[in-house]
Amino acid sequence: MFKKVLILSASVGAGHTSAANAIEKELKNQNAAEEIKNIDVLEYTNPLFRRLYGKAYVDMVNKMPEVLGWIYESLDKPWKNEKRRLALDRLNTKPFIKLIKKEKPDIAICTHFLPAEIISWLRAKGKIDTKQAIVVTDFDAHAMWLMHNYEHYFVALDETRVHLEKVGIRPESISVTGIPIDPVFAEKKDKYDMREKHGLEKDRLTIIVSAGGFGVGNIENLLGALSELKTPSQIIAICGRNEKLKAKIDKLSVEKLNNERVKFLPIGYTNQMDELMSASDLIVGKPGGLTTSEALAKGLIFIIVNPIPGQEERNSDHLLEKGCAIKCNTLPTLAYKIDKLIVAKTRLETIKKNIKNLSASKSAKKIVNCLLI
Repeated sequence: MFKKVLILSASVGAGHTSAANAIEKELKNQNAAEEIKNIDVLEYTNPLFRRLYGKAYVDMVNKMPEVLGWIYESLDKPWKNEKRRLALDRLNTKPFIKLIKKEKPDIAICTHFLPAEIISWLRAKGKIDTKQAIVVTDFDAHAMWLMHNYEHYFVALDETRVHLEKVGIRPESISVTGIPIDPVFAEKKDKYDMREKHGLEKDRLTIIVSAGGFGVGNIENLLGALSELKTPSQIIAICGRNEKLKAKIDKLSVEKLNNERVKFLPIGYTNQMDELMSASDLIVGKPGGLTTSEALAKGLIFIIVNPIPGQEERNSDHLLEKGCAIKCNTLPTLAYKIDKLIVAKTRLETIKKNIKNLSASKSAKKIVNCLLI
C-alpha cells in the first residue's frame, strides 16, 4: 500500500482526466493508498498558459484541425526540442512545482505528459524523490511522452511497447495494459434491457454519436447523413454539457431529421455512458483514446468520421489495421457504408471477434496491480 498517491492529468480534452478518474477509482477499489489526490495540473499554472493550453487546443480541433496535425507531426521527434519545451513549461508551472515539493507523494501517476515532464526534471535536479508512472492515453506514444526519469510506462499496444524500447525506454519498465477506463465498462449489461431502460426500441439498429466532438458547424451534416439510413435505426446523440447543442439537435430532430426509418434521441450530460454504449451496436465519431477504449470494451464497431489529424488519425490506423472499424471519408456515403456493413453478417462477426481481441476493459486494474508489486 502507498502512503500518498498523486494522479496528475491535464484538462486538454476529456481523455486525460477520464483516465485519471479510472485509475483513482481502481486505487480506491483496491484500498491501495492511504491518501489519493487527483489533480488537474492546469489548475496550477498561470492563467494565460492555462487558457492557451486548454482552450487553444479545443479551438484548433474545431476550426483548424490541419494546423493541429502539423504541430503534432513536427513535434514528434524523439528527444529533440525537449530543452526548449521544458524551459517554457517550467516558467508556466511554478505553482505545480511548489505543490509537488509540498505534497511529497510516494508516487505520481501521470496521464498527461506535462506533469510527467516537470517531475522528471525535478528528479534530475535532486529536488524530489517521487516515483513516477506514465500512462499513455492514445494508441501511439508521441515524442512528448518521452521522459528520462520514471519507474514505469503503461501503453495500449505491443507495437507501442516496441516503439518505446527502440527510442530508449527500458524494456523492463513497459507494460501493455490498454488505456485505463472506468471499471464500470467491464460490467456486462444486457443490450435489450438497456434499450428498454433508456426508452429505446428493442428491434432497431442503435448507433451512438458523440455529437459534441464535431463542432457546431458539422453536426447538422453528420446527423443529416445518418438520417438517410435505409436500415431502421435509432441514433443516440450525446451532447454532453453543451445545452445549446442539445437544444439545436432537439429542434433538428423534430423539424428535419426524424423519419419513418431513423429516429434521433439527443441526450445531454450523462453519467450512464456505459449503459448507452451497452444498448448500442455501432459508434460513429472521432477515435479519441478513451472513447475508443470504452467502445472496444462494450464491443462496439467504430465508424470513423473526421479523425483529428495527429493522434486520432494514428488511433484510426490501428483500429483499421486490427480490423475493428470502418472509416468514412465523405459524409454523403456514411449511410451507404453502414447499410452495407449491417447486411454483411460474416464481416460483422469477424469485426466483433477482432474487437474482443483488442479490448482491454480491465486496464485500470492491471495498472494498479502492477504498481503494487
